[in-house]
Amino acid sequence: MDIITRRVSSVSYIIQCVLVMVIILFAAPSWAMLTIEEERALGDEFYKKLADRNILVKNQEINGYINELGTRILSQSEQSPFSFTFSVVNDSGINAFATPGGYVYVYSGLIRNTENESQLAGVLAHEIAHVKAHHIAKLMEKQTKLGIAALAGMLAGAFLGGKEGGAAIASLSMATAASLSLKYSRENEEEADLLGMNYLVRAGYDGHGMLDFLKIMRQYEFYSNIVPSYFLTHPGTGDRIRYLDGLLETTYRKSTGKETILLRFPRVKTILIIDEDNPESQIKYFRERLAQNPGDVEGIYGLAMVHQKLGNMEDAFGNFEHALALAPDDADILRDLGINYFNTGRTEAAIEKLGKAHALNRDDRDTILYLGKSYDAAGEFAKALSSFNDYRLKDPDDAAIYYNLAMAYGRIGDSGRSHYNFGIFFKKSVKPKSALFHFKAALEAFPPGSEEASRVKSEIDSLSAQ
Repeated sequence: MDIITRRVSSVSYIIQCVLVMVIILFAAPSWAMLTIEEERALGDEFYKKLADRNILVKNQEINGYINELGTRILSQSEQSPFSFTFSVVNDSGINAFATPGGYVYVYSGLIRNTENESQLAGVLAHEIAHVKAHHIAKLMEKQTKLGIAALAGMLAGAFLGGKEGGAAIASLSMATAASLSLKYSRENEEEADLLGMNYLVRAGYDGHGMLDFLKIMRQYEFYSNIVPSYFLTHPGTGDRIRYLDGLLETTYRKSTGKETILLRFPRVKTILIIDEDNPESQIKYFRERLAQNPGDVEGIYGLAMVHQKLGNMEDAFGNFEHALALAPDDADILRDLGINYFNTGRTEAAIEKLGKAHALNRDDRDTILYLGKSYDAAGEFAKALSSFNDYRLKDPDDAAIYYNLAMAYGRIGDSGRSHYNFGIFFKKSVKPKSALFHFKAALEAFPPGSEEASRVKSEIDSLSAQ
């Protein structure tokens, strides 16, 4: 769906202009309905532009959760020509949208404002239905081409920003999007609700989750001066509430779904709240949780993380230990306590906690990285190298890991691999002269004709040709 927000934010600017720009680039001059290939290309291009601008949440746990949740719902829908991708937009707005090609986006602010997993699952089911019904592709049949002035205005807002032109840019964006969504009607929303409710219930969730989410959003409209952006992109909320209520009273009256299936929803909300840049609000939120339930692990863990960010390490460690006493096998708490032990110089304690966290979750990259750093600090270089190489295999694009590898290889006297990894580090850091220096030094350290020498020679040739 197109993105319309009254909040003027740089994220909203970029998303709005990118969507319209991509539509113009990929749609045929006659604005005929897109083919499947064109839908896929449009969605791919839009996703790439958002990813390149660092708008999407990169947290491994959040992305794993939202993809597992989306895939569960998707498995209950009809076969699609698209491979779906589910992403979280790092923005406090309350919104969700889908683009052609199987891409579904949900704002972090929306997740924070849902009360249980079935509500979030209902949002994803609704957006999946929009993609399955090809609503945007069908919409394009009925639209006229956008004016250059409107596009230029939105591009200016996206790339120049600033409060001075903010209102004008927002007005242009909303006017343009309104022209796109004029026929993106309540019929589309009703179809998405009908299909989405079917997916949701078949996936094992309580169908009331979809209805309850809309009611929560309606409360924001009544009790806040800020209209949730979800309303602006999903018209006819009152009609949708009545329609969903009717479905639940008739078609799904006897269904017995669950509010939660994947269990990680509370932790995902905690992580998103911790990532906010408002410590006072965070502390208030977690203390309110603890006032209702003094043994709430999420509240205690959340307070520990906020105190850590503020540098209140005594309070942080106290809350970490309290949370761990209540949940001794919680890999996230073990990991973050271990990282804080490492950062405060308590290396052996860090290794103990991080080692337990790694045994519980061998895929968590931060655990692997800091376990390697802790081993390195303790002088256990072989174990450090094992951890660093494990991390490299999971995230080969992270330039910093090659620096860690280079240092560790240097400490055990392996100059060839040390120079080679320094070369990769500088290459990925776009410092070709430094990279060439280290690759040439690595070449001298490896026997001529060896596999290592051939790999280094290839790197040298590649950089020399630039």
